[in-house]
Amino acid sequence: MNRIAAASRFLPGICVLVVMGVLARGVTALVPLGSELIVAVVLGMVVGNTVGVPSWAAPGVETNTRWLEAGIVLMGASVAVDQVIAAGPTVVVLIVAAVTTTVLTVELVARVFVRIPEKVGSLLAAGSGICGVSAVAAVAAGIRPTDQQVAYAAATILLFDAVTLLVYPAVGAALGLSDVVFGVWAGTTMFSTGPVTAAGFAYSGAAGQWAVLVKLARNALIGVVAVGYALFYSRRESGDTATLPDGVTAQSLRFFWSNFPTFVVGFVVVTALSSAGAFSAAQLAALDDASNWLFLFAFVGLGLTVELAELRETGFRPVLVVLLGLLTVSSVMLAVLSVVF
Repeated sequence: MNRIAAASRFLPGICVLVVMGVLARGVTALVPLGSELIVAVVLGMVVGNTVGVPSWAAPGVETNTRWLEAGIVLMGASVAVDQVIAAGPTVVVLIVAAVTTTVLTVELVARVFVRIPEKVGSLLAAGSGICGVSAVAAVAAGIRPTDQQVAYAAATILLFDAVTLLVYPAVGAALGLSDVVFGVWAGTTMFSTGPVTAAGFAYSGAAGQWAVLVKLARNALIGVVAVGYALFYSRRESGDTATLPDGVTAQSLRFFWSNFPTFVVGFVVVTALSSAGAFSAAQLAALDDASNWLFLFAFVGLGLTVELAELRETGFRPVLVVLLGLLTVSSVMLAVLSVVF
């Protein structure tokens, strides 16, 4: 009974996600407004910032990240593995280069040019370089900033999530980018997984697959970055500059795994099964359809959780730091990708 009661807390909010997801698909079918995922996000933002999310629906609405993760896992069945393998080494190099460049650029701008508190700069660097608010939270656990510093960093990242979700597809269309270039560009330079997925599939199905693949690989570095920041700040604040044995400890490994996006494992398993011919054509179609519906529900929830009032309260300095970092890295990566692909 306790489990049933606990599950019933989520049901009303999940019903809200489902109803609004169906509405977003229906509106897109009747009126050519572009991607149904973008419509879902915008619909959620409108409702969330006018009517609001009632307390009885909040627990279910907050499950939107789980639907996103489930959708990505199922999407693994439709991945063109041969293309991924062919581009694999190049993409890995690009991901590592993008993450490293983003983190260093944001840290440089934050510490030298705009001069905001260094822990805020580190949170912004992690959020920009890895996976948005998830990275902010992961790094915050290791460097112990104030609650206000975490709030400023998270709000700034959320602001750019909302902006880039709409701007990237428009820029890609204006420049006539290929599906591969756009997908890898979005996957290496946008911040959070949800907006990357929405922007990629808003551009095209192929671009969406590339965007998600690249973003998942990038997300896998969250543990490395979180552990790195934790060791840096703990050593400096304790005055300990000694080298750790073999560079790691049991505690750092546990910290790495606790911050690793474990749904990536499910994605890899489904992709492997699909490549091995475990699914029939009908089953692949069903998995693809289920993935699309899960994305719809997730992006409605994403829109419902964006609070514009909080975004307006963010100071201009963190916004300037991230803006300069994003413009620099995204421009360089786009130029590189246009040559490589």
